[in-house]
Amino acid sequence: MSEQNTDVKSLAHTKWNCKYHVVFAPKYRRKVFFNEKREDIRDIIRTLCQWKGVDIIEGEICPDHIHLLLSIPPKMSVSGFMGYLKGKSSLMIFQKYGNMKFAYRNREFWCKGYYVDTVGKNIAAIKSYIANQLKQDREIDQLSLFDPRDPFTGSK
Repeated sequence: MSEQNTDVKSLAHTKWNCKYHVVFAPKYRRKVFFNEKREDIRDIIRTLCQWKGVDIIEGEICPDHIHLLLSIPPKMSVSGFMGYLKGKSSLMIFQKYGNMKFAYRNREFWCKGYYVDTVGKNIAAIKSYIANQLKQDREIDQLSLFDPRDPFTGSK
């Protein structure tokens, strides 16, 4: 039996295998996912996915965006689930970190849009891409020049 057939799940009258690669970012693409916030946001996303019956196959939280490989049941639309995930997680994040309200206007934590792609037969390639995404971001950050001086403080 092939590997794709073992992933098939079922509802009352349906057999399904729906996997999606989803990428979304915080507002203004701010780098906010560090240390304890990263762990807390990971737990929030896991909890919300469990509540809706969505399986997280692979996931990576980079400093300024999140990659997820999700198995979403066909009874639920991807856009409906993403609205739920981003809305509820935003409320839970602001409840846990109250001081972040001032950095984000009207308690909007996430950007309006997101990227979604169906996985199909290339699940191994997408899994490895998500697993290596943080490593690639760190390598790119090492190559960029960072000037610690504040550009808005001038001398007269």
